[in-house]
Amino acid sequence: MNLFRKKVVSNQFSENSLNRVLGAMDLTLLGVGAIIGTGVFVLTGVAAAKYAGPALILSFIIAGLACVFAALCYSEFASMIPQSGSAYTYSYVAFGEIFAWVLGWDLVLEYGLASSAVASGWSGYFQSLLSGFGIHIPTALTSAFDPSKGTVIDLPAVIIVLLVTLLLTRGVKESARFNAIMVVIKVAVVLLFIAVGVWYVEPANWEPFMPFGFSGVVTGAAVVVFAYFGFDAVSTAAEEVKNPQRNLPIGIISALAICTTLYIAVSLILTGIVPFNMLNVKDPVAFALQFIGQDWAAGFISLGAMVGITTVLIVMMFGQTRLFFAMSRDGLLPKRLSTVHPKTKVPLASTWGTGILVALFAGFVPLDKLAELTSIGTLFAFATVSLGIAVLRKTQPELKRGFKTPWVPLIPALAVIFCFYLMLQLSSFTWKGFVVWLIIGLLIYFSYGYKHSKLNPVRNKQ
Repeated sequence: MNLFRKKVVSNQFSENSLNRVLGAMDLTLLGVGAIIGTGVFVLTGVAAAKYAGPALILSFIIAGLACVFAALCYSEFASMIPQSGSAYTYSYVAFGEIFAWVLGWDLVLEYGLASSAVASGWSGYFQSLLSGFGIHIPTALTSAFDPSKGTVIDLPAVIIVLLVTLLLTRGVKESARFNAIMVVIKVAVVLLFIAVGVWYVEPANWEPFMPFGFSGVVTGAAVVVFAYFGFDAVSTAAEEVKNPQRNLPIGIISALAICTTLYIAVSLILTGIVPFNMLNVKDPVAFALQFIGQDWAAGFISLGAMVGITTVLIVMMFGQTRLFFAMSRDGLLPKRLSTVHPKTKVPLASTWGTGILVALFAGFVPLDKLAELTSIGTLFAFATVSLGIAVLRKTQPELKRGFKTPWVPLIPALAVIFCFYLMLQLSSFTWKGFVVWLIIGLLIYFSYGYKHSKLNPVRNKQ
């Protein structure tokens, strides 16, 4: 059995390539759309209250550093292999099929659970907005199945997932245009919070600065890395970019730089306005403005949070559909998932398959205990891609690279070290869940993927 058969790198566009319509600005906005959302509107409060306190700024800087190192490696891969699939495709070239499958299956976990968690967050803000007008959804339809609370299904989460799926079937340019409008709105809302909140900062709220010690700061970084992985989704759009060798690195690095700056500013102001132990709420940014009596601004923030979380959902589900497309095209998943609609150039089966799966998870499964699984999947993918850059520099130095990661092997090594260090901060429950997920994936690979792979010589002879 040749488990390490590798794909040949191709700078050429695939024969059943998707529609190449995205530029550097589209990719930057796509990345900001994925990164600014759940992280800034939800995770900031939880991470401050439970893990880092006012030192949340350090958590974001540590997580941001890990992501910067990984993003530089992603940029080289994206400029070298302008094809869908992100870390999955890169691993296929660098390490071989079995590693590619493991990474692909890992990304299914990352995107699928992230999309479901984001949809649940959107539902919470939507219900909060409705209650402000005196409208209340029946309890059974407000959250995932929980007999103790009398809830059966999170109906708003299911509806938003299906609406986003419908949008994604319209075509990538239309989806990107809609995303761009909402990104402008939510960045404006974040800037509004900064502009209003900065005048109410009380330096006394920053003491003690590190109430849970440095270990709390690092655990906080491992949790908030969930907020950063939007640039991974940007790289999945490689086959829909007009000049991928140039535009992908620009989009990835620009999005990360913009979002890291905003995260640092928001976390500083948030913990300066409200004592950190009061921030364990679903809507910390709006809560902070209500805390200082700025209810008018809090209303705008709530609307902006809904917009922001919607864009995250669009990009996460987009990434999942392109991952299924790439794995199917390689024969590791059923062929139907890589069938492209002749008019819209969208993989419809992948898109609707993703939508239905995410809707089921968001509607029926409480995801609070599984949130960390998204972070461990993300960090594992970042570490593997970074290692792949160092490997390919040695094994295939002649490959054409539109962008080169600086200081190899130092930068890839730092990315791997940072990512695995953060992974070690996550709970044993998370590690057990991650291992079980990978075992299930390997069972699927050996029962279907290996035999149907396009690199299987037996299949090619038939």
